[in-house]
Amino acid sequence: MNGLRIGIVGAGVVGACCALRLSQAGHQVTLIDPEPPGGPHAPSHGNGGWISPASVIPMSTPGLWRKIPGYLLDPLGPLTLRWTSLPGLLPWLLAFLRAGSTLGRVRATSIALHELLHDAPERHQVLAAEAEASELIHHNGLLYAYPDRAAMEADALSWQLRRERGVQWEVLEGDALRAKVPSLSPRYQCGAWVPDGAWCANPGEYVHRLVRAAERLGAQRLVAQVHQLHLEGGRCTGVDTSQGRLWLDRVVIAAGIGSPRLARQLGDALPMASERGYHVVLPQASVHLPLPVMPSDGRMANTPTTQGLRLAGQVELAHPDAPPNWTRAEVLLAHAKNTYPVLQQPEQLQGMTRWMGHRPSTPDGLPVIGPSPRCDGVWYACGHGHVGLASAPRTADWIEQGLQASVS
Repeated sequence: MNGLRIGIVGAGVVGACCALRLSQAGHQVTLIDPEPPGGPHAPSHGNGGWISPASVIPMSTPGLWRKIPGYLLDPLGPLTLRWTSLPGLLPWLLAFLRAGSTLGRVRATSIALHELLHDAPERHQVLAAEAEASELIHHNGLLYAYPDRAAMEADALSWQLRRERGVQWEVLEGDALRAKVPSLSPRYQCGAWVPDGAWCANPGEYVHRLVRAAERLGAQRLVAQVHQLHLEGGRCTGVDTSQGRLWLDRVVIAAGIGSPRLARQLGDALPMASERGYHVVLPQASVHLPLPVMPSDGRMANTPTTQGLRLAGQVELAHPDAPPNWTRAEVLLAHAKNTYPVLQQPEQLQGMTRWMGHRPSTPDGLPVIGPSPRCDGVWYACGHGHVGLASAPRTADWIEQGLQASVS
């Protein structure tokens, strides 16, 4: 097994973790991406930074179809759809609704997500030490905030599934909640603190350092676009890139929303859509958050980062080439002003920046990890949706173990 030439297409957090893990196993790794690792082109750069064992709830759950019209008609809602993209998205949307149509299906998805996520904080602490990035990973929990206990009980299915998976939390109310997060508006009177949760204070920088760690072990970076998988006799033997052909023994496709294009060359269909997410960063905000918060009415991650307070979230279903709808960033800001009253002061918003990225999401919320069923030599590590950062270390381990088994 040692010494295989392995090309990894995509230098996001999943590709970076795969590069580091496979380099540690002694392989000749080439990480291929036209953009710098951790750059703003990738969802790894702009996500909420959560590394949560509680993220075992898929987006699609029983009865969701009844709520979707209301979501789509609510300009401040967490979900929106570009109607011009509907024809192309319709098959994905129907599969999405089917994936959450029964409790049995949702429970099976939560079990699978638990396998990816249950020890994610510990795995990231190990990775961060190896990448000389320990100061970026914090393991002091995550907080889900609700206006009152009744609002939390409305999420009973989610908390039931978390309990079944062994997730632990502590309910905080009134003064106890305020002591945990002093800046939180009094309108929030109940919260669930998940002490085993962790978070990353700068996801883009973290990805950059993971790649540097892989390079110290011998991995190479190729700044190029992959145009074509090179096939010989039903096997992938390399990739044709904007810098020429690269001969390889194995190819790992971790190209996010760009992965289906490469899969189609093999006859593989990856049911993936872009759940476009947005963030706003407030570098001057005087909001004291000792840990990240997710307000139930905003459904967004409020995370303290090295750049400032990051407000990340929203789901916009649209074609990947459609221009950003920056109204979605304004929605995040409006929710934040209600969550932290101090943000209603204009000076708190000085230096504000905004970002949009593409979550590569499958209908059932489960990533595509494993070998191509149609072509030897190609492995997939993509479609991680909302859990890319948290699930990347386990994904990398599974890829390395699968490659080992395939040649044993």
